[in-house]
Amino acid sequence: MFSFLASMTWSRWILSLIDITIVAYGLYRLFKLIRGTRAVQLIKGIAVLLIAVPVSSLLQLNATHQILVDIQTMLVVALPIVFQPELRRALEQIGQGRFFAEPLLLHEEVDKGRVIDEVARAVEHLARTRPGALIVIEREMPLAMYIETGEAIDGEVSANLLRAIFSKRSPLHDGAVILRGGRIAAAACQLPLGQPPENAGTHMGMRHRSALCMSEETDAVLLVVSEETGRISLAVGGQLEPVLPAELSRRLADLLSPCAERPLQTAAEAKERSPLAA
Repeated sequence: MFSFLASMTWSRWILSLIDITIVAYGLYRLFKLIRGTRAVQLIKGIAVLLIAVPVSSLLQLNATHQILVDIQTMLVVALPIVFQPELRRALEQIGQGRFFAEPLLLHEEVDKGRVIDEVARAVEHLARTRPGALIVIEREMPLAMYIETGEAIDGEVSANLLRAIFSKRSPLHDGAVILRGGRIAAAACQLPLGQPPENAGTHMGMRHRSALCMSEETDAVLLVVSEETGRISLAVGGQLEPVLPAELSRRLADLLSPCAERPLQTAAEAKERSPLAA
């Protein structure tokens, strides 16, 4: 091996470094593409399966080994189907020349205080007028796959713009608004729709079900304004809690700070503090 390395010319060394750099950067972009999606969990499961196959053979677990080998063979056919959304997004980005492009404003400083104030002002107004609203605030996990389902805006966050988007006369009223990097990335976005929890005492609308499901699948912070009651709810980590308008800015500041996330209230605390609790 050392004789092979010693025999390499300078041009070969340079080409090898370029080759390694391209592969490494391609893998890095691929990881960023699937980060925050279900594909990450699937890859973890595949990794466990690949480790289990040789381990079962080493321990002479013949029946288990044969089953794992059969599953491994089926994965060859199943993987393109399972990863179809991610593969499509990757091919689309390659075709548009965006796969290897790094956003120029990725590390732009964001005035979180101003964004929180504008969002809180908009939500308080929407709670009074009751047009219904669903706002998603991206944190660590990228939400590109959901942003692509809506209408691109890329506008500065302002209370007036959010009120205009959720006006009942607006064509962007239905769906969710997604905030990314201190800007409104898109509106009328489609979110996954989950089943209401078994302990839900009252009818749960589609906005609340979408917020709850989205909070289970991502680390995003979601705000829901009920179209029927004007009630403000906050969804994080698979939990849904009502929030008083006076406490909204503080709760958002807690959840969007770089420090450890503050857990949501328990159901009993939320019910006790809610002005709409019976």
